[in-house]
Amino acid sequence: MARRAGSGSDDRADAEGFDEIADALYTLPPSEFTAARDTRAARARRDGDRSLATRIKALRRPTLAAWASNALVRARPDDVRDLLGLGEELRRAHRDLDGTRLRALSARHRTLTTDLARQAAALAGKTGQPLSEQAMQEVRSTLQAAFADPEAAATWASGRLAHPLSPPAFPSAATGTAAPAAESGSGTRRRAGSAPKPTPAQPTQPAQPAESTDAEQARARREARDRAAAARRGAEEAAAAVAAAEAALEQTRSHSHDARTRKQQAHEHLAELRREVAEAEQAEHAAAEDEQRARDRAEEAERGLADARRHARKAAAHADRLADRADGGRTGTAGTAGRAPTEDRTRGRRSRGRR
Repeated sequence: MARRAGSGSDDRADAEGFDEIADALYTLPPSEFTAARDTRAARARRDGDRSLATRIKALRRPTLAAWASNALVRARPDDVRDLLGLGEELRRAHRDLDGTRLRALSARHRTLTTDLARQAAALAGKTGQPLSEQAMQEVRSTLQAAFADPEAAATWASGRLAHPLSPPAFPSAATGTAAPAAESGSGTRRRAGSAPKPTPAQPTQPAQPAESTDAEQARARREARDRAAAARRGAEEAAAAVAAAEAALEQTRSHSHDARTRKQQAHEHLAELRREVAEAEQAEHAAAEDEQRARDRAEEAERGLADARRHARKAAAHADRLADRADGGRTGTAGTAGRAPTEDRTRGRRSRGRR
């Protein structure tokens, strides 16, 4: 059925449909985003909703750091609310110039930011999308931006980041957004230039009327208020600059901690490799000694075999001599017929010995 043009209920339905599709797409890993987005856009186009198809097609594929930040928003909503509420408290402390609260809130902020960054890395690792050191730095930068800037916080809390966020260099304590530099003290200069300064009264001139004195006093009070307001804005900007510097310092400390951890891991791995090398060298030395002992035993066995062979040959020769003696000294009653075989054997052995 065709939709009625200009219907408020249809617009709300379109918005709800788009929000549902966008939330589903930004839940997917980055590698699956583009194909799923194009499929959704094509489906909306087939259904005749070209406006919805155009909006879906305009969605950008998230970087890995942005996707991990989105996953954190969905998995840890309570911690997200704590971080955003902490940012509001810190901005109020800036406005009140409450140094004690500023320090306490900054410490809570550092702890919570570090924990959330680790949680984002864990969530990414569970889905087979491990974060590099650069991606981890971008996640921390996004958390810092959400903490310092209400607009960045709202963008992050939507769970649809396509790119990581960067914290403002000098957030305003009142609004959390970058404060225009031109406003600082400008009100004082404009009011001071709107009317010329009164010149000292000349002795010959009559005294000024009371109305003129009241106007000058009112103008002086306005200028004093303007100067106080400008000084307050300057103090707020300075406090915000301190918060930004603390955030940058925390990022540097976190990066340094990660570097130290990697260095320690590398040192332990190197020590393990050295132990393995030492064990391998010991095993090689033991194997060489075993090989030498086996070679010595083999040579000894060969010498024993040669000795045994010589002994066997001597024993055989001795046996032959004994057999010859026994045959030569034998006498028999059989006469010549009985001696013939013996004499033949004797001559045969002698002939073999001569050969």
